[in-house]
Amino acid sequence: MIEQFLAFFGALMDQTGLAHFWWGNAVMIAVGGVMIYLAVAKGYEPLLLVGIGFSCIIANVPGSDLIQPGGLFHYAYQGVQLLVVPPLIFFGVGAMTDFSPMIANPKLVILGAAAHLGIFVALIGAKLLGFTLNEAGAIGIIGGADGPMAIFMTIKLAPHLLPQISVAAYSYMALMPLIQPPVMKLLTTEDERRIRMKQSRQVTRLEKIAFPIVIGIIVNLFFPPVAPLITMLMLGNLFREVLVVNRLAKTAANELMNVIIIVLTVAIGSTMQADRFLTVDTIEIVGLGLVAFVFGTGSGVVGAKIMNLFLKEKINPLLGSAGIASVPIAARVSHNVALEYDKENYLIYHAMGPNLAGVFGTAISGAIMLALLGVK
Repeated sequence: MIEQFLAFFGALMDQTGLAHFWWGNAVMIAVGGVMIYLAVAKGYEPLLLVGIGFSCIIANVPGSDLIQPGGLFHYAYQGVQLLVVPPLIFFGVGAMTDFSPMIANPKLVILGAAAHLGIFVALIGAKLLGFTLNEAGAIGIIGGADGPMAIFMTIKLAPHLLPQISVAAYSYMALMPLIQPPVMKLLTTEDERRIRMKQSRQVTRLEKIAFPIVIGIIVNLFFPPVAPLITMLMLGNLFREVLVVNRLAKTAANELMNVIIIVLTVAIGSTMQADRFLTVDTIEIVGLGLVAFVFGTGSGVVGAKIMNLFLKEKINPLLGSAGIASVPIAARVSHNVALEYDKENYLIYHAMGPNLAGVFGTAISGAIMLALLGVK
């Protein structure tokens, strides 16, 4: 009787996920739990980490149908893999974004270029670790701190690395309030952090409307490999600035963006299955991503300090770290670090200039990389 019961129980267990559960699943479930903890307890980008963390947990429960063909997580990933989701994210971001800080103070655009040293450091590091040139290019773009661009480039160059690169890009973006401040403080003096910026000039409505049109033409003319992303960014911004399609602009910035964020975070988290994720390549990619963010932050700050050697009216070097393309996370970090030393030093508006320029810097870097590698 006991033997029959044990046989029945064993057969029953074989039909459940427990029979296939291994220590790797437990590790990744813990990783998902940490992400949710950081989102809830620490407030680190909850819009990203809650969805990624939860879907990471579910993806590591053996037997879950959600990640199998026909499951919801599977179809969410298809939206990313087919490059439908990244342009829609840019569309929503464009509808939410005021480019006035960049238009009003164009010299800060230089910081959007200076803060991209991390891309090339990570690329070189990946090549030295034995990755192919295409794989190294995809890994390097993590340093731009632009999640949709990282996904776009990875699909073009090394689609088999999409889980690791997308997770590294979005996780580090969410953790920028931890990663950037130590680097910023190390490279600046307290007096430099206290520098106040003069109020920028008023940008006209004509300039705001002309900007997305002109940029759209330039990008499609000179950087066609990344035109789908920047074109949608500019279309969303044009909807915002013309003031005659407010319903569309609000939908893009709110309802549509919220839906796309859900799809994106679920798709990214669902790729974090232990058997695919717990590899040496993953450790190397995650490590290179961190190095890229550190170097990008540092090069942006140093770039601002170099600019100050030639400027009569000094800029706050903390703005340099905002040249990383993570909008508006990097700008908020610059602003918050400045507030630690002067409670009335509001850098957020000025920081948005290099932050938005960083989006274009990452796109241009990606376009050049695709052109050099002969990828369309």
